[in-house]
Amino acid sequence: MERRNFLRASVLGASTVAFSGTLWQGAALAAPAQPATSPYGALLAADANGIQLPTGFTSRVIARSRQVVSGTSYTWHDAPDGGACFADGSGWIYVSNSEINPSGGASAIRFNSAGTVVSANRILADTRQNCAGGKTPWNTWLSCEEVNRGFVYETYPFGGTAVRRPAMGRFTHEAAAADPVRKAVYLTEDETNGRFYRFVPTTWGDLSSGRLQVMVAGTATSGSFTWANVPDPDGSPTLTRNQVSGSKSFNGGEGCYYADDTVWFTTKGDNRVWQVNLANNTYELAYDDSLVSPGTPPLTGVDNVTGTTAGDLYVAEDGGNMEICMITPDDKISPFLRLTGQSSSEITGPAFNPAGDRLYFSSQRGTSGSSSGGITYCVTGPFRR
Repeated sequence: MERRNFLRASVLGASTVAFSGTLWQGAALAAPAQPATSPYGALLAADANGIQLPTGFTSRVIARSRQVVSGTSYTWHDAPDGGACFADGSGWIYVSNSEINPSGGASAIRFNSAGTVVSANRILADTRQNCAGGKTPWNTWLSCEEVNRGFVYETYPFGGTAVRRPAMGRFTHEAAAADPVRKAVYLTEDETNGRFYRFVPTTWGDLSSGRLQVMVAGTATSGSFTWANVPDPDGSPTLTRNQVSGSKSFNGGEGCYYADDTVWFTTKGDNRVWQVNLANNTYELAYDDSLVSPGTPPLTGVDNVTGTTAGDLYVAEDGGNMEICMITPDDKISPFLRLTGQSSSEITGPAFNPAGDRLYFSSQRGTSGSSSGGITYCVTGPFRR
């Protein structure tokens, strides 16, 4: 279903448009995103940083693993992964996980209103393989461990000691996305038979206690769903994904993003982007590389995902041809940028600054193909807002 149509229907309300019966069934059968010409035009030749961008966009290197961040005394971490931006007065903060095990953790870089680095520091240390995560409405960063029975850590980019949040479940965590309307946090699981979860805190803004729930649905790629409580969020002796009969299996959950009563998440095992419509408890495919016709799928190796106020989704590739692709609200997909000379890496941590005119992301292993070769970039330009 086109996102513009869904959002319009959400505004009109159930008295005007109903998402049940034949109307929903017809919408659910609409084709997922198909290749199209980018609204930004074709990619140009690679710039000095090896990045192919559309006209009007420029890139710069912000940080490199094991090197001091320019303008600070802080050494950037290995294997930069999931990230997010936080408004900080007239400037902002970009946080980034470190997907190494042991040590892991997360770091933050502060920028002034001109986008100049002013400081950098560690916000989480001595954890394991911190892959993706998510930003909360109360300005904390949820850093997720991608290990068996891993934890979610709540970290504090503005200062404070990180806290382990075991109530959010122990499993192979990947990403998180907060929903202030239903007061829940959605969670993906990076397993071939992973599940899609939500955590409902006892008190919104306090993640120390609450209910971990799992999506229950059929085996189809669209339909309705319900939530069921996970009896034992600790996942021992029975893993969380095996505790609820009828819970829906997803092949390698990755990035997760929430906006406007909808949450999108990616699954790398089948190169899909899923769209979960929270206003009516239905789900469908926003993209499936096996359903692209005609031509070669523009997006493979789906991973981290973020979005803009214009409704565009930006999906980073782990592999593929090292692109960030965009899916527009009218369900068209095209490459936004491409990294060259980094085929042994993956693109991670895409996040926009508060103004929406800068996109931060990393190449986890850079040109070296090693976790010590990570590079964090910023692309500036006329993004749709």
